Amino acid sequence: MTRLAAAFPVDRAALVTFVTAGDGPTPAILDALVEGGADVIELGMPFTDPMADGPAIQAANLRSLAAGTTTADILRIATDFRARHPSVPLVLMGYANPMLRRGAGWFAGACTKAGVDGVICVDLPPEEDDELGPQLRASGVDFIRLATPTTDAARLPAVLNGASGFLYYVSVAGITGLQQAAQSSIADAVGRLKAATDIPIAVGFGVRTPEQAQAIAEVADGVVVGSAIVEIIATHGADAPAHVTRYIRSLANAVGAARKVVA
Repeated sequence: MTRLAAAFPVDRAALVTFVTAGDGPTPAILDALVEGGADVIELGMPFTDPMADGPAIQAANLRSLAAGTTTADILRIATDFRARHPSVPLVLMGYANPMLRRGAGWFAGACTKAGVDGVICVDLPPEEDDELGPQLRASGVDFIRLATPTTDAARLPAVLNGASGFLYYVSVAGITGLQQAAQSSIADAVGRLKAATDIPIAVGFGVRTPEQAQAIAEVADGVVVGSAIVEIIATHGADAPAHVTRYIRSLANAVGAARKVVA
Protein backbone atom coordinates (compact mmCIF):
# COMPACT_ATOMS: atom_id res chain seq x y z
CA MET A 1 0.00 0.00 0.00
CA THR A 2 1.33 3.45 -0.91
CA ARG A 3 1.61 6.28 1.59
CA LEU A 4 -1.26 8.12 -0.11
CA ALA A 5 -3.51 5.07 -0.11
CA ALA A 6 -2.85 4.55 3.60
CA ALA A 7 -3.74 8.19 4.32
CA PHE A 8 -7.38 7.63 3.30
CA PRO A 9 -8.72 4.96 5.70
CA VAL A 10 -12.25 3.70 5.21
CA ASP A 11 -13.48 4.78 8.65
CA ARG A 12 -12.70 8.51 8.51
CA ALA A 13 -11.82 11.37 6.21
CA ALA A 14 -8.24 12.53 5.70
CA LEU A 15 -7.10 16.06 6.50
CA VAL A 16 -5.15 17.41 3.51
CA THR A 17 -3.20 20.62 4.10
CA PHE A 18 -1.45 23.09 1.78
CA VAL A 19 1.41 25.53 2.26
CA THR A 20 3.63 27.36 -0.24
CA ALA A 21 7.27 26.28 -0.29
CA GLY A 22 9.64 29.05 0.67
CA ASP A 23 7.00 31.19 2.37
CA GLY A 24 8.14 31.44 5.97
CA PRO A 25 10.15 28.75 7.78
CA THR A 26 8.86 25.95 5.55
CA PRO A 27 10.56 22.92 7.16
CA ALA A 28 9.31 23.93 10.62
CA ILE A 29 5.84 24.61 9.22
CA LEU A 30 5.73 21.17 7.59
CA ASP A 31 6.68 19.63 10.92
CA ALA A 32 3.92 21.68 12.56
CA LEU A 33 1.37 20.30 10.09
CA VAL A 34 2.40 16.76 10.97
CA GLU A 35 2.35 17.51 14.70
CA GLY A 36 -1.14 18.97 14.38
CA GLY A 37 -2.48 15.85 12.71
CA ALA A 38 -2.41 16.48 8.95
CA ASP A 39 -2.75 13.25 7.00
CA VAL A 40 -1.50 14.56 3.64
CA ILE A 41 0.60 17.64 2.91
CA GLU A 42 0.50 19.58 -0.34
CA LEU A 43 3.63 21.67 -0.89
CA GLY A 44 2.99 24.51 -3.30
CA MET A 45 5.55 25.35 -5.97
CA PRO A 46 5.63 29.16 -6.24
CA PHE A 47 4.87 30.56 -9.69
CA THR A 48 4.67 34.06 -11.13
CA ASP A 49 1.14 33.62 -12.54
CA PRO A 50 -0.92 31.50 -10.12
CA MET A 51 -4.23 32.05 -11.91
CA ALA A 52 -6.25 29.58 -9.83
CA ASP A 53 -5.23 31.09 -6.50
CA GLY A 54 -6.82 33.83 -4.45
CA PRO A 55 -5.10 36.78 -2.75
CA ALA A 56 -3.62 34.84 0.18
CA ILE A 57 -1.80 32.23 -1.91
CA GLN A 58 -0.90 34.77 -4.59
CA ALA A 59 0.84 36.81 -1.90
CA ALA A 60 2.58 33.67 -0.58
CA ASN A 61 3.87 32.96 -4.08
CA LEU A 62 5.27 36.47 -4.35
CA ARG A 63 6.92 36.29 -0.92
CA SER A 64 8.52 32.98 -1.77
CA LEU A 65 9.80 34.11 -5.16
CA ALA A 66 11.12 37.34 -3.65
CA ALA A 67 13.10 35.20 -1.19
CA GLY A 68 14.69 33.43 -4.17
CA THR A 69 12.97 30.03 -3.87
CA THR A 70 13.88 27.68 -6.73
CA THR A 71 12.73 24.25 -7.85
CA ALA A 72 15.97 22.86 -6.42
CA ASP A 73 15.07 24.40 -3.05
CA ILE A 74 11.62 22.81 -3.15
CA LEU A 75 13.03 19.38 -3.96
CA ARG A 76 15.55 19.77 -1.12
CA ILE A 77 12.71 20.66 1.27
CA ALA A 78 10.85 17.55 0.09
CA THR A 79 13.90 15.32 0.47
CA ASP A 80 14.56 16.54 4.00
CA PHE A 81 10.87 16.18 4.91
CA ARG A 82 10.88 12.57 3.75
CA ALA A 83 13.88 11.84 5.94
CA ARG A 84 12.11 13.30 8.99
CA HIS A 85 8.66 11.88 8.21
CA PRO A 86 8.98 8.59 6.32
CA SER A 87 5.26 7.73 6.44
CA VAL A 88 3.50 11.08 5.77
CA PRO A 89 2.40 11.60 2.14
CA LEU A 90 3.82 14.68 0.42
CA VAL A 91 2.30 16.09 -2.77
CA LEU A 92 3.76 18.85 -4.94
CA MET A 93 1.11 21.26 -6.24
CA GLY A 94 1.66 23.93 -8.81
CA TYR A 95 1.64 24.93 -12.45
CA ALA A 96 2.97 23.31 -15.60
CA ASN A 97 5.75 25.78 -16.40
CA PRO A 98 8.04 24.96 -13.43
CA MET A 99 7.26 21.25 -13.71
CA LEU A 100 8.01 20.96 -17.43
CA ARG A 101 10.82 23.46 -17.79
CA ARG A 102 13.49 20.74 -17.75
CA GLY A 103 11.23 18.10 -19.22
CA ALA A 104 8.59 15.81 -17.77
CA GLY A 105 11.03 12.94 -17.40
CA TRP A 106 13.45 15.02 -15.38
CA PHE A 107 10.70 16.27 -13.09
CA ALA A 108 9.22 12.82 -12.53
CA GLY A 109 12.65 11.42 -11.68
CA ALA A 110 13.35 14.30 -9.31
CA CYS A 111 10.03 13.69 -7.53
CA THR A 112 10.86 10.03 -7.05
CA LYS A 113 14.32 10.80 -5.76
CA ALA A 114 12.91 13.35 -3.27
CA GLY A 115 10.28 10.94 -1.94
CA VAL A 116 7.31 12.86 -3.36
CA ASP A 117 4.14 10.77 -3.44
CA GLY A 118 1.97 12.75 -5.84
CA VAL A 119 1.70 15.78 -8.08
CA ILE A 120 -1.15 18.19 -8.78
CA CYS A 121 -0.72 20.35 -11.88
CA VAL A 122 -3.40 23.01 -11.80
CA ASP A 123 -3.24 24.27 -15.39
CA LEU A 124 -2.64 21.07 -17.36
CA PRO A 125 -5.95 19.68 -18.67
CA PRO A 126 -6.09 15.92 -19.21
CA GLU A 127 -6.64 16.40 -22.94
CA GLU A 128 -3.17 17.99 -23.18
CA ASP A 129 -1.36 15.66 -20.79
CA ASP A 130 0.76 13.59 -23.13
CA GLU A 131 4.00 13.91 -21.15
CA LEU A 132 3.76 14.74 -17.46
CA GLY A 133 1.15 12.19 -16.37
CA PRO A 134 2.73 9.25 -18.22
CA GLN A 135 6.19 10.09 -16.88
CA LEU A 136 4.94 10.42 -13.31
CA ARG A 137 3.03 7.16 -13.47
CA ALA A 138 6.07 5.40 -14.92
CA SER A 139 8.08 6.71 -11.95
CA GLY A 140 5.53 5.51 -9.40
CA VAL A 141 4.25 9.01 -8.54
CA ASP A 142 0.49 9.57 -8.34
CA PHE A 143 -0.91 12.19 -10.71
CA ILE A 144 -3.81 13.80 -8.87
CA ARG A 145 -6.40 15.44 -11.08
CA LEU A 146 -8.97 18.10 -10.30
CA ALA A 147 -12.73 18.07 -10.88
CA THR A 148 -14.96 21.13 -10.55
CA PRO A 149 -18.68 21.93 -10.44
CA THR A 150 -18.52 22.34 -14.24
CA THR A 151 -17.00 18.90 -14.86
CA ASP A 152 -20.00 17.22 -16.49
CA ALA A 153 -20.65 13.55 -17.20
CA ALA A 154 -19.23 13.85 -20.71
CA ARG A 155 -15.85 15.15 -19.54
CA LEU A 156 -15.48 13.26 -16.27
CA PRO A 157 -14.02 10.10 -17.90
CA ALA A 158 -11.17 12.19 -19.35
CA VAL A 159 -10.46 13.69 -15.92
CA LEU A 160 -10.42 10.27 -14.29
CA ASN A 161 -8.29 8.64 -16.98
CA GLY A 162 -4.86 8.17 -15.41
CA ALA A 163 -5.85 9.84 -12.15
CA SER A 164 -4.58 8.23 -8.95
CA GLY A 165 -3.91 8.97 -5.30
CA PHE A 166 -7.09 10.97 -4.84
CA LEU A 167 -9.38 13.19 -6.88
CA TYR A 168 -9.33 16.83 -5.77
CA TYR A 169 -12.83 18.25 -6.03
CA VAL A 170 -12.68 22.04 -6.33
CA SER A 171 -16.03 22.84 -4.73
CA VAL A 172 -16.49 26.32 -6.18
CA ALA A 173 -16.03 27.79 -9.63
CA GLY A 174 -13.43 30.43 -8.86
CA ILE A 175 -10.15 31.07 -7.09
CA THR A 176 -8.94 29.76 -3.75
CA GLY A 177 -9.90 31.11 -0.37
CA LEU A 178 -12.77 33.48 -1.08
CA GLN A 179 -15.97 31.44 -0.88
CA GLN A 180 -17.34 28.07 0.12
CA ALA A 181 -19.90 25.90 -1.62
CA ALA A 182 -23.18 24.92 0.01
CA GLN A 183 -22.97 21.64 1.89
CA SER A 184 -25.81 20.15 -0.17
CA SER A 185 -23.98 20.82 -3.43
CA ILE A 186 -20.80 19.25 -2.04
CA ALA A 187 -22.68 16.12 -0.98
CA ASP A 188 -24.33 15.83 -4.38
CA ALA A 189 -21.04 16.28 -6.21
CA VAL A 190 -19.19 13.76 -4.06
CA GLY A 191 -21.94 11.23 -4.62
CA ARG A 192 -21.74 11.73 -8.38
CA LEU A 193 -17.95 11.38 -8.39
CA LYS A 194 -17.98 8.30 -6.17
CA ALA A 195 -20.33 6.63 -8.62
CA ALA A 196 -17.67 7.06 -11.30
CA THR A 197 -14.44 6.14 -9.48
CA ASP A 198 -13.03 4.16 -6.58
CA ILE A 199 -10.22 6.62 -5.78
CA PRO A 200 -10.78 8.87 -2.73
CA ILE A 201 -12.54 12.22 -3.20
CA ALA A 202 -11.01 15.18 -1.32
CA VAL A 203 -12.91 18.47 -1.23
CA GLY A 204 -11.26 21.87 -1.06
CA PHE A 205 -11.53 25.62 -1.72
CA GLY A 206 -12.99 27.83 0.98
CA VAL A 207 -12.62 25.49 3.98
CA ARG A 208 -11.56 27.49 7.05
CA THR A 209 -13.30 26.43 10.24
CA PRO A 210 -13.44 23.14 12.14
CA GLU A 211 -17.21 23.18 11.63
CA GLN A 212 -16.83 23.40 7.85
CA ALA A 213 -14.19 20.69 7.87
CA GLN A 214 -16.38 18.36 9.93
CA ALA A 215 -19.38 18.85 7.66
CA ILE A 216 -17.36 17.98 4.57
CA ALA A 217 -15.73 15.03 6.31
CA GLU A 218 -19.18 13.52 6.80
CA VAL A 219 -19.59 13.09 3.03
CA ALA A 220 -16.09 13.13 1.49
CA ASP A 221 -12.95 11.05 1.84
CA GLY A 222 -10.76 14.08 2.45
CA VAL A 223 -10.91 17.76 3.41
CA VAL A 224 -8.39 20.19 1.89
CA VAL A 225 -7.38 23.38 3.73
CA GLY A 226 -4.91 25.85 2.28
CA SER A 227 -5.58 29.59 2.28
CA ALA A 228 -6.36 29.73 6.00
CA ILE A 229 -2.99 28.14 6.80
CA VAL A 230 -1.17 30.47 4.43
CA GLU A 231 -2.79 33.44 6.16
CA ILE A 232 -1.49 32.24 9.54
CA ILE A 233 2.01 32.09 8.07
CA ALA A 234 1.65 35.60 6.62
CA THR A 235 0.50 36.95 9.99
CA HIS A 236 3.05 35.26 12.27
CA GLY A 237 6.11 34.76 10.06
CA ALA A 238 8.91 33.02 11.94
CA ASP A 239 6.54 32.33 14.85
CA ALA A 240 3.98 30.63 12.61
CA PRO A 241 4.72 26.95 13.38
CA ALA A 242 3.16 26.94 16.87
CA HIS A 243 0.06 28.74 15.57
CA VAL A 244 -0.18 26.32 12.64
CA THR A 245 -0.02 23.30 14.96
CA ARG A 246 -2.88 24.60 17.09
CA TYR A 247 -5.02 25.38 14.08
CA ILE A 248 -4.38 22.04 12.38
CA ARG A 249 -5.12 20.18 15.60
CA SER A 250 -8.53 21.86 15.76
CA LEU A 251 -9.27 20.78 12.19
CA ALA A 252 -7.97 17.24 12.72
CA ASN A 253 -10.15 16.80 15.80
CA ALA A 254 -13.19 17.99 13.86
CA VAL A 255 -12.49 15.74 10.89
CA GLY A 256 -11.94 12.78 13.20
CA ALA A 257 -15.23 13.42 14.97
CA ALA A 258 -17.16 13.46 11.71
CA ARG A 259 -16.70 9.77 11.03
CA LYS A 260 -17.92 9.02 14.54
CA VAL A 261 -21.14 10.86 13.73
CA VAL A 262 -21.82 8.80 10.63
CA ALA A 263 -20.40 5.48 11.87
